[in-house]
Amino acid sequence: AKLAWIAKTHPRLHRAWALKEGLRLVFTLAKTSPTAAVEALDRWIGWARRSRIDVFVDLQRRVVRHRDAILASIEHGLSNGRIESVNAKIRLITRMAFGFHSADALIALAMLSLGGHRPQLPTR
Repeated sequence: AKLAWIAKTHPRLHRAWALKEGLRLVFTLAKTSPTAAVEALDRWIGWARRSRIDVFVDLQRRVVRHRDAILASIEHGLSNGRIESVNAKIRLITRMAFGFHSADALIALAMLSLGGHRPQLPTR
């Protein structure tokens, strides 16, 4: 009911929501059918280009500029999410290590936290 009310009273906002959902559909389809995802992406690009919403027109231009990388991500199912996660953890460990006297302690803390090694502690 709320969505119908928004469509009636704020058509531009409703169009922006529909564009957002259309782009979300592209990446949902990528998990099951990469060819359908590519077709959906091409339809979304045309729709966003004609939307007359500045933010989506700019986003569409960026998507077109990086289309090859996006298609490779859809086709192979690859993402840089894990790398970004590790980078964020390293930044957090670096902030924790500001009081250390040497970089060796920072490296040891990073290796303990992210290296996958779990040494047996004497009291456990």
